[in-house]
Amino acid sequence: MTSPSNWQIRTATRTDLSALVALEQKCFDYSQIGRRSFRYLIDSPTAHFVVCLSATQELLGYYILLTRKNSMKWRLYSIATAPEHRGLGLGKTLLRHALSKARQGGAEQFTLEVKVDNTAAIELYRRHHFEVVDLLPDYYGRGADGYRMALTLAVLDNLENR
Repeated sequence: MTSPSNWQIRTATRTDLSALVALEQKCFDYSQIGRRSFRYLIDSPTAHFVVCLSATQELLGYYILLTRKNSMKWRLYSIATAPEHRGLGLGKTLLRHALSKARQGGAEQFTLEVKVDNTAAIELYRRHHFEVVDLLPDYYGRGADGYRMALTLAVLDNLENR
């Protein structure tokens, strides 16, 4: 069994493409990112694409952050954890890593979209002080609504420094 003590977090590379596509197919039955899009995001100067690997180099999860030049608002475009490795704190670890990267990059606000029935992800985000700021009808397809959630990093810093 994999454990946080032997996870390796690093920037994604093109050598991760096949594993990323396979993980995406295991994790999502909607809005899947394809190989070409993964390649584009790995190469993009405005994307921060990070993977988490086990000690045996198995892909456990990833996240993708998007930003624009001179923007203080960063967006969590996608985050995924392998179903067989859920419940070990991997999602929390990846989200905290993403928040740290955004802070280091000068972000002031952090946003994301999540399917309204993804209760585990919504609960993770709420535990990290994200709030629902918008309902997105049919965002994930007909009848599949989403929430836009946001976090102001200064608020998070104040909460953590109490």
